[in-house]
Amino acid sequence: MRIALLGYGKMGQMIERMAMQRGHDIVLKITENNLGHLNKENLSKADIAIDFSTPDAVIGNIYKCFEVNLPIVVGTTGWYGELQNVKNDCLASNNTLLYGSNFSVGVNLFFHLNKFLAKLMNNYPEYDVQVEEIHHTQKLDAPSGTAMTIAESIIDQLERKNEWVNELIGSQELEVVKNDQLLIESHRIENVPGTHSVLYSSEVDDIEIKHTAHNRAGFALGAVIAAEWLQNKQGFYNIADVFNFNA
Repeated sequence: MRIALLGYGKMGQMIERMAMQRGHDIVLKITENNLGHLNKENLSKADIAIDFSTPDAVIGNIYKCFEVNLPIVVGTTGWYGELQNVKNDCLASNNTLLYGSNFSVGVNLFFHLNKFLAKLMNNYPEYDVQVEEIHHTQKLDAPSGTAMTIAESIIDQLERKNEWVNELIGSQELEVVKNDQLLIESHRIENVPGTHSVLYSSEVDDIEIKHTAHNRAGFALGAVIAAEWLQNKQGFYNIADVFNFNA
């Protein structure tokens, strides 16, 4: 494939290496210093775009790809408030988009385990639950998109939780968490690629599931695999469609 990279930070550079190892070509690399190159002519040279940019840039990038009917894989998070609008526009214009809060194979296994455990815990009301996420200090959004996905799956399966609330550790605002709310604790620490935990606590014991990323390679490989999977498809997809462990 000929790939356009929208965002060329550490993740974009890792995706480039993974893509080239798998025989693909990078025909466009967009950074904050060459935004003028993000135009129809350059995008038309690509078979697919992969976006790991910023929450402020991603919506504009998506619609620029829609203008030239270029399929796009979106790994950027922090824009999901516009998700339904983007989905509607994607389908109405016969475009193709695949998004995900996390492209790691291990994390997607974790998502399935989390959903199963939450459903199981309906039978054990003595356990309360919270989510914790730790990321590097350069991460712009809190909570992480991965933590939101984890929390929303718990809420879907666990009848005693109705919504999540976020607390960024180190900030001035402390959350008062109600019984029907699920707390997501966000930590920002130097040089942490990403750690996510779900903790169920009772008076007698704790049950914890945890995923720790050692580096960005797993995310980058998953993004390239998703781009390969999206070839010759049309529509609006989630990364769960790629990692369909139930199939």
